[in-house]
Amino acid sequence: MGMTDPIADLLTRVRNAMRARKTQVDVPWSRVKERILAVVLQEGYLQGYSVVEHEGHRVLRITLKYDAQHRPVISGLRRVSRPSLRKYVGARAIPSVRGGFGINIVSTSAGILVDREAAKRGLGGELMCSVW
Repeated sequence: MGMTDPIADLLTRVRNAMRARKTQVDVPWSRVKERILAVVLQEGYLQGYSVVEHEGHRVLRITLKYDAQHRPVISGLRRVSRPSLRKYVGARAIPSVRGGFGINIVSTSAGILVDREAAKRGLGGELMCSVW
């Protein structure tokens, strides 16, 4: 049986790896996951990521980021729109995360964007996940 929510799986793998203080975590590749990671990286929550071949399949190798005291930079990840309950928002209705200390990732007609960029462009869309 296939995975029902690959994005939730990505978030869970990153969350678990950070709790275990891992430096890297591997996640099965998909274009959507790669675009989500690009936004999270651009916002400074990750050290980096790369696409590698592993046993004949493409894999996203995510390098996690920690502060000087070896505490994870990401303190939380949450899936907002799920396969069982999709959540769509207009450009003016995008909620803030932790009083502006986190980001929402929004899937818009212009691609996957951080909440600030989507609001600036006047685009709403599916509220995929929150990172803080």
